[in-house]
Amino acid sequence: MSAAGISRDPLLKKPDRYCRQRLLPQIGADGQHRLNESRAVIVGLGAMGSAVATNLVRAGIGEVSLIDRDFVELHNLQRQVLFCEEDVDRPKAVAAADSLQKINSSIKIDFHTKDLNVTNAEKLLAGADIVLDGTDNLQTRFLINDVCVKHVIPWIYAGAVGTSGMVMPIIPQKTPCFRCLVPELPGPGLLQTCDIAGVLNTAPTLIASLECTLAFQILTGQLETKDETAYLISADLWYQTFDRIAVGKQKECPCCGKGRMDFLEATTREMITSLCGRDAIQIAPVAAMEISLEELKERLSRIGEVQGTKFMLTFRTETESITVFRDGRAIIQGTKDEAKARSVYARYIGL
Repeated sequence: MSAAGISRDPLLKKPDRYCRQRLLPQIGADGQHRLNESRAVIVGLGAMGSAVATNLVRAGIGEVSLIDRDFVELHNLQRQVLFCEEDVDRPKAVAAADSLQKINSSIKIDFHTKDLNVTNAEKLLAGADIVLDGTDNLQTRFLINDVCVKHVIPWIYAGAVGTSGMVMPIIPQKTPCFRCLVPELPGPGLLQTCDIAGVLNTAPTLIASLECTLAFQILTGQLETKDETAYLISADLWYQTFDRIAVGKQKECPCCGKGRMDFLEATTREMITSLCGRDAIQIAPVAAMEISLEELKERLSRIGEVQGTKFMLTFRTETESITVFRDGRAIIQGTKDEAKARSVYARYIGL
């Protein structure tokens, strides 16, 4: 889906917009032209993804595709720089596209209010020159890694929690892939999350700046890769510490070593996702579908309060709140109990 009114003008029609950037010997006129001809896909528009998006759009990336499954909440405004109070309860992808359009109308912006999963990942990432990580969970990163390794698309892993974060570029056939770094999904409770550790709002912004700079190097052909090695950059803002750690390619890597696409080729996928930093659970149907929000709104309005747009609707009773999207996904708020979330979904959506 394209944001209405967004068109792409040739770079030469905007001679002054990028003049400070073209002055850099690392970019120059040729580098700026490459950026303008590039297509970037951003998966996730939280604190990291929204900072990445504004940097790419301001730098003149010619085409930017936004993917996010969620909607804006008030607590997001502490760290998610693309959104304002007027965006609360709007889909993040829609609100982000509107904001980015006002920043730079000379580029093309696509947005997708979808959950990236095995049913749509290859389609949504197709044609990208680079994929940038703005997600909050490892399972989605493993799926991105499978797609990018399979189709030889560079991507950048990035994450931030608490006061620290890390970032690593992944160039298939040249560097280690993400599963060289993290071979398997850790067990429950083994990773820090923003639910437990919180997030300092400057941490995602710094990591996003590093992520974008790596993207500029990749898109202009200037990121050096030697001896099948990549560098994981780790930073803690509170203590002002930075580490650069060499990561080698693993011959026994399940993905780039043995050629397995475990997350892309899964016959089923998890329907339940606990949303980071939220007392909420997402439920998504296994099969791709599209539901009529108009019909659902008419049905639910008989038993509770319903508010909706063409992208989603929110249904509230005295005890429950559920937000439903056109692809059948639903976010059940006020619980972390999977059984209860399934029950609410079945009761009101019935898919």
